[in-house]
Amino acid sequence: MSRSFEPKALTLALSVALLYPHFVRAHEHHDEPGPIVVTAPHMRAPLEVSFDPRAPQQPLPANDGAGLLKTIPGMNVIRKGGTDGDPVFRGMAASRLNILLDGETILGGCGMRMDPPTAYIFPDSYDKLTLLKGPQTVIHGPGGSAGTVLFERKPTPFAAPGWSIKGAATGASFDRHDEFLDVKGGSPLGYVQGILTHARSGNYRDGNGDTVHSKYERWSATGVLGWTPDRDTRVELSAIRSDGEAAYADRGMDGSSFARSNYGLKFEKRKVSRAIEKIEAQAYYNYIDHVMDNFNVRKPPMNPAMRMLSNPDRETAGGRVAFTLRPGESAKLVLGADLQRNEHTARSGVDYRSKPRVADATFTTYGMFGEWTQYVGESDRLIAGLRSDRWKAEDKRASIASGMMSLGPNPTAGAHREETHTGGFVRYERDLSDDATVYAGFGRAERFPDYWELINKESMTGISGFGTLDAERTKQFDAGLTWRAERMEVFVSAFYSRIDDYILIQSQVAKGMRRTTVARNIDATTWGGEAGLRYAFDAQWKLSASIAYTRGVNETDDHALGQMPPLEGRIGLDWDGGDWFAGGLLRLVAKQDRYALDEGNIVGQDLGATGGFGVFSLNGGYRWRKDARITVGVDNLFDKTYAESISRGGATIPGFDQTARVNEPGRTYWIKAQFALE
Repeated sequence: MSRSFEPKALTLALSVALLYPHFVRAHEHHDEPGPIVVTAPHMRAPLEVSFDPRAPQQPLPANDGAGLLKTIPGMNVIRKGGTDGDPVFRGMAASRLNILLDGETILGGCGMRMDPPTAYIFPDSYDKLTLLKGPQTVIHGPGGSAGTVLFERKPTPFAAPGWSIKGAATGASFDRHDEFLDVKGGSPLGYVQGILTHARSGNYRDGNGDTVHSKYERWSATGVLGWTPDRDTRVELSAIRSDGEAAYADRGMDGSSFARSNYGLKFEKRKVSRAIEKIEAQAYYNYIDHVMDNFNVRKPPMNPAMRMLSNPDRETAGGRVAFTLRPGESAKLVLGADLQRNEHTARSGVDYRSKPRVADATFTTYGMFGEWTQYVGESDRLIAGLRSDRWKAEDKRASIASGMMSLGPNPTAGAHREETHTGGFVRYERDLSDDATVYAGFGRAERFPDYWELINKESMTGISGFGTLDAERTKQFDAGLTWRAERMEVFVSAFYSRIDDYILIQSQVAKGMRRTTVARNIDATTWGGEAGLRYAFDAQWKLSASIAYTRGVNETDDHALGQMPPLEGRIGLDWDGGDWFAGGLLRLVAKQDRYALDEGNIVGQDLGATGGFGVFSLNGGYRWRKDARITVGVDNLFDKTYAESISRGGATIPGFDQTARVNEPGRTYWIKAQFALE
């Protein structure tokens, strides 16, 4: 059983680590260290969690956006293979969790969610990740009933001519290696930036030593050109190309291409006048060209006639404009509008390149929003927001099929839906001291059915759900506190949510002689929250702990709501000796016996009860300064065999053992080296 590192990756990682000290001046040796290894980021502001996506992580540093999010308490990932999992926050997945890449909306092409938005995220390409919990913001687009995730790149202005280089290399078990390079240069008049990433891994093995069909390879190239005629004005043009392939252990096909092309234009002007603090404008274009088949990434069928291939794509264009106003010294108002249009097409067959693309749906939304912050005295804030969205959708399917079987003409072919949905929130925050804040808020969000619910699923009574599926309406109460003292840091975040017309996805529904998957509306209730603490015993030793729990009820059918993760806790102990550092993490997950068989969301449905498990991991390393370090780790130290309760079911794949769920990786060794030169 081979669990070797990729030799080239280790060589690069060690070379970076060993050569960098020669570039570091002696007086820089003891720069103030920042966070070392991300294990469970804390909420330090009301309903907001943020951290550096480039920092080493435990478990293993992520290769995509979903893996990066998994460290946040309350966040889980539906595993399908080695990459491209779907993030789930408080039991809510897909379009309930609004995900923006540097302010842009990106939608995947696969009708079976091979490529959620996080599949096109290369963590090292971004400077900051932020999670905004619940429907407590209106300025980042429609939906977001469970929360909003922002992957952001910081602007790169230069006060004087200069340059910088950042790089990282990761090597790990199962022949995994990642590389990252970020080069910037500029002057007070502008800047240029180039970012390259590459990641590759073989099939991993679970705790039993069984190989999981999970290999992948991903790369991206980003170019940014900025113009800064003065210190308060920025115009930025960006372009991104990326592609990859990935094996999937949960289905009969793999992703042999995930090609993405992106172009973006941004404008920002600060300090416009006494009343106008900032003007922002943005336009973007994203194109996804996805190919899935059963013969390029896995062993092909012996009979060439059994080869399958599908080539869906999605074109998304959008824009946004926002004004940050200062009506007075104690108030701030953000007013703006956004729009987005996307079209999905598909073609199939091994000879797909010679076939025309056929559109099956278009979606368009126009939104207007306003968010007011009123400062009351020195310690109180009242924040409120309101947005309205006009949705348009068109069903362009001439016929409907289920897998390889045609179901006949589409009864809603050419049908249009136009609806207006509103949402908003109000939140009160009070600073009990300079280090303690309490908050309480109520939010309401309306979510139009997404492509996977409206187009890709049947209704209970027909083969098309386009005209029968209602929009989802969420009303949620959030409350909590953050507190920081000299040696202790604490946060508590709780919520209660009522969801009317919750869009439930149910599989294995009998329709005559066949079984299918349908989308239907129910009423649901969820509640739970997250809590965490950090305690410093002294300058070197720190203890951290977090807990997260969500409970969901299907009120219509009077049983558990599907795809709810169980109670989870994390306990970590870290030692920081200045140059050297080390830490350990124990993740404990309770059994899940509250389930709804064959019910869930567009990503997956419940498969039954699961037992609890515990996983222990270790990390350590050495740093020459804040931005030069080498970190090593071992995840799942005791080689535990386990699967998450919301994991997808294992598929029958030639050459691999089928499992009830897609098991998590067994014992995994990793090493990551990072450096920065300026």
